Amino acid sequence: MDTSPAPTPSPGAAAPRPPGRLHRFANPGRFLRLTDAWLPWLGGAALLVLGLGTAWALLWAPPDWQQGETVRIMFVHVPMAWLAMGGYLGLAVLSVMSLVWRHPLADLAARELSPVGAAVTALCLATGSLWGRPMWGTWWVWDARLTSVLVLFFLWLGHAALVRAFDDPERGARMGAILALAGVVNLPIVKFSVDWWNTLHQPASVTRLDAPGMHVDMLYPLLVCSIGFSLAFAALVLAGTRAAVMERQLRTRQMAAARRLA
Repeated sequence: MDTSPAPTPSPGAAAPRPPGRLHRFANPGRFLRLTDAWLPWLGGAALLVLGLGTAWALLWAPPDWQQGETVRIMFVHVPMAWLAMGGYLGLAVLSVMSLVWRHPLADLAARELSPVGAAVTALCLATGSLWGRPMWGTWWVWDARLTSVLVLFFLWLGHAALVRAFDDPERGARMGAILALAGVVNLPIVKFSVDWWNTLHQPASVTRLDAPGMHVDMLYPLLVCSIGFSLAFAALVLAGTRAAVMERQLRTRQMAAARRLA
């Protein structure tokens, strides 16, 4: 029986492959084929659900007894808040995949995710300000919820800028992944700030454990709008990642052609 020690990997050895099913989607060609089939359906579903949710929210959902018609801002503001936090959690997952398994598509997906995440967080802040003015009498207050969401917006912007700040894309992706993982600590602050501190922002009324503090006439169109915005969010990120993969493939072919001609 051979008792010699196992060979030590050389410094230039390939990085560990992502496990199991993740490795199936690491192939750019397979990713392009899948997204070529999925994207039209995903985009169509997003438009259909968003159209239904918007009509339901604007035409059939009743005004609030206290807030009146102003409450309709909720149908955009709340989905944007959920996507801002859920999208950042997705960015953290992509960062782990990039740092640990060197997933070939994780860096590209994270690079395309951060501008979309920054946009939905900006919409969350803008609609919250529009909603807060008639309700609180001010456009902005430096309370825990609003300030932590503003920090989340800066984290999105920081990641988007950092991954594009280096001539070496791999180095930029690595620095962006570290920033994304460090920023995860802000997510529980955003979520539980209204419970931990005294703020102007109202407590959660949909994601309560006992029962939603919202009538179903408003809850159902809110959930439909949230699904529609989520589908649109996913479609935008997948479309951006698909374009980035195609751009990288084209650049690789151009470099290979240039080497042959040299």
